[in-house]
Amino acid sequence: MIKIDISNVWGSVEFGDLMAMEKEVAAAHTALSEGKGAGSDFLGWMNLPTREPTAEITRIQAAAEKIRANSDVLVVIGIGGSYLGSRAAIELLQGPNRNIGRGRGDPQIFYAGNSLSTRHWNELCRLLDEKDFSIAIISKSGTTTEPAVATRALRWMLERKYGTDGARERIYAITDPIKGALRQMAGEEGWETFSIPPSVGGRFSVLSPVGLLPMAVAGIDILELLSGSMEAKECYDLRSYENPVWLYAAIRNLMYRRDKQIELFESFEPGFQMFGRWWQQLFGESEGKNGKGLFPVTAEFTADLHSLGQMIQQGRRNLFETMLRFDPPEQRFTVGSDVKNLDGLNYLSGKQLDFVDESAYLGTVDAHVDGGVPVITMDCGTLNARKVGELFYFLELSCAVSAYILGVNPFNQPGVELYKRNMFSLLGKPGYEKL
Repeated sequence: MIKIDISNVWGSVEFGDLMAMEKEVAAAHTALSEGKGAGSDFLGWMNLPTREPTAEITRIQAAAEKIRANSDVLVVIGIGGSYLGSRAAIELLQGPNRNIGRGRGDPQIFYAGNSLSTRHWNELCRLLDEKDFSIAIISKSGTTTEPAVATRALRWMLERKYGTDGARERIYAITDPIKGALRQMAGEEGWETFSIPPSVGGRFSVLSPVGLLPMAVAGIDILELLSGSMEAKECYDLRSYENPVWLYAAIRNLMYRRDKQIELFESFEPGFQMFGRWWQQLFGESEGKNGKGLFPVTAEFTADLHSLGQMIQQGRRNLFETMLRFDPPEQRFTVGSDVKNLDGLNYLSGKQLDFVDESAYLGTVDAHVDGGVPVITMDCGTLNARKVGELFYFLELSCAVSAYILGVNPFNQPGVELYKRNMFSLLGKPGYEKL
């Protein structure tokens, strides 16, 4: 179980405040589990954890093995929750540089359809030059602009390279089980398809085929990951403050009520960056509505201590931090010595890098707390596929409970559609003409 350390929030939050909030947290959790809260038709994510290989999971594993056997690269086409979850898991477990040196049998994973940048497209084309590749198109509708543009272009590239029949064997669609343009297209073209349950929203879809197929192609044991999420589903149903979900949801709402406007989600792992981005969408899109919500920001330490550290330490006191920690890996690194000692580091000779990292973490927490910034610590233990599955479910559950405490529907996103309408009008899309 993930451990939540709130010893560094006292002063900004009082123990009596936390206890007074217990009934609110209990009510929010009950509304969620009984399907009585807002957006209750989108609770399918709670049923995704499993320990047994379903027919769909077996097909995902078979498709992943096929891609690994015939492709140097898998291009994941999607935006928002359609790609952030799988990329978060892959880079957290395998590192941000995982593509270097990989190819047939262990493909590189690239991402498309998450921007409208010509420079990004040109770079992708260069990366795919003379590579055998497959694509996974992830979209409930198939009409979202960014992934739809990328789908057109990459499908054409595949058909030109392999012919229509050859391309068909390299295109996978993850979409609505019944309706939508992508479902129709996949049916007409004969692409292999996987279903996104209608009751699962994009930012809660990481444990569905949306996240599982790219993870499996990357070589992650998706059954281990799903088993971790199943353990989380079971142990985080506890109805008391012994449940770390309750503590996290309660403390962040108390912070919000104490005029903290920003939550800074951090780790000392460089592979954490995309996991932070996944968390950012999960909480930002779930809570940011009706004029409410903490602004979610993510950072990677120690690198960002050299860019954001001054602001955190002495800037406006409108933020708090949530720090994600993992146990050291089995393979350790020891700092060496140098005869001249020009860098002055010989005092670290013989010490393990993890000791230096832990000292940096403890020093950072002490400094920020002394500077008036409360810090929540999530001690996650061993970093592996099972732990990542647990983390995904833990944070999804925490987000839903927290949003219900806040008084908003965690499962809709009405504001997202506004910029799209403006863009469509400027592009001249039929039906979006300016009045």
